[in-house]
Amino acid sequence: MVMPTPAISLFPCIFMLLLILPVLFFLSWLKPKNGASNIKVPPGSGGWPVFGESFKYLSLGTQQFINEKKRKYSTDVFQTSIFRQKMAVFCGAQVNKFVYTKLTKSWWPNTLRNILFDTQFSHILVGESSLIHRFIHEILKPEALKIYIPVMDAMAREHVELDWDGNEVVKVHPLSKKHTFSLACRLFVNETDVEQVTRIFKQFALVTSGMFSVPISLPGTAYSRGVKGGKLVQEELEKIITRRRKKMTEKKETSQSYTDILSRMLLLTNENGKFMSDKEISNNIIGLLVASYESTSTAVSFVLKYLAELPHIYDEVYKELTEIAKLKGEGDLLQWEDIQKMRYSWKVVCESLRLTTMNSSFSGFREVVTDVSFSGFTIPKGYKASWSSYTTHRDPECFPDPEKFDPTRFEGKGPAPYTYVPFGGGARMCCGKEYARLEVLVFMYNIVTKFKLEIVNPQEKIVFHSFPIPVEGLPIRITRHNI
Repeated sequence: MVMPTPAISLFPCIFMLLLILPVLFFLSWLKPKNGASNIKVPPGSGGWPVFGESFKYLSLGTQQFINEKKRKYSTDVFQTSIFRQKMAVFCGAQVNKFVYTKLTKSWWPNTLRNILFDTQFSHILVGESSLIHRFIHEILKPEALKIYIPVMDAMAREHVELDWDGNEVVKVHPLSKKHTFSLACRLFVNETDVEQVTRIFKQFALVTSGMFSVPISLPGTAYSRGVKGGKLVQEELEKIITRRRKKMTEKKETSQSYTDILSRMLLLTNENGKFMSDKEISNNIIGLLVASYESTSTAVSFVLKYLAELPHIYDEVYKELTEIAKLKGEGDLLQWEDIQKMRYSWKVVCESLRLTTMNSSFSGFREVVTDVSFSGFTIPKGYKASWSSYTTHRDPECFPDPEKFDPTRFEGKGPAPYTYVPFGGGARMCCGKEYARLEVLVFMYNIVTKFKLEIVNPQEKIVFHSFPIPVEGLPIRITRHNI
């Protein structure tokens, strides 16, 4: 008699498989991807499978994240895994120089690409196409920007009249974002339709809040809202581009007829005489909006914050700017020569940038295209690299008494090379530096020459995401000068 084979329960097998698979996945994730297990990579942690240390980075913010890593590993470079990428994070002046001069290939995290750009053309971004790279550098040179100063001044005056005059207290941060975005729309795409600019602005707020979020595509997450907002921004821009292309084709005008960036971009051709598509242009306009929006509006907000908190700094700025105002006729707009006289005011801006503007996020990303050595470690090909200006801007060896607001740091030769890097350094200096300088100084002029400033809540909490955000909107009490 043949005994029946006992049935084998599948439950224990499935249970063991569920236990073993994550372990195998984790071990394979830890295994070096470059096939060179004997190289000495920077110390650090990969965190969890798939998500790495993204949650930790986002919860702590860049400053605390870097401080914790530096305390633990005590080195100029450490490794981590965020944005689903192995990454080497550099800290300090000597590494700033290394990054800006040695690691030349730009890289964008997929979260930014997916939210900001049409993925079909996400390889053609600001700074990644040689054609666009040359074009952007050309239109953002100081000589080219001179013609924009009267426009900046006129729009700042209109903004003050509509949103500041008649108020006892204003919330500076949301107002500076509104003005900065409107100005960018005017200069980049020559869009003056208030309703359309407002629609784009509302969606753009979702975009910027989701750029450095954990990439989880679930309804209600910052990432999901950012992707949705990004698509709507692309659609609105493409409508503007289509209308403008049609109008320019009908008029058959040359690039000399236009000053806005979109019109000139529509006439741009590569070496084969081919024009860019609407989607390619949209991608590059979005890249410019991102670069000019959060950073500049944050700079404006915190400059005014320090002026409201520090009366002795405000008085010096007021003295300099009113001397310029006295030489202007009724209704005369600011010109290039006026901006060049704002020397102390620019030092105040520089000190504000040192203390706040770029200290909350990574200052940029690069891709390591071949194994590189630094500080006794090897950063393997394929790793991503990042750094933060925070590591030098608050370093007492670079800036004595670093918490003190002191514009005189920028007198004479100023800070040592590669210690002050809000706009990058070396050949990788941000081409938008002059644009930001002009916009911030023009806005300062229009506020300081009209109002006395007083901070409402000196203890207002600042939260750190991609940029520092005053949780109350930075309310400031304003009083019109009796002139």
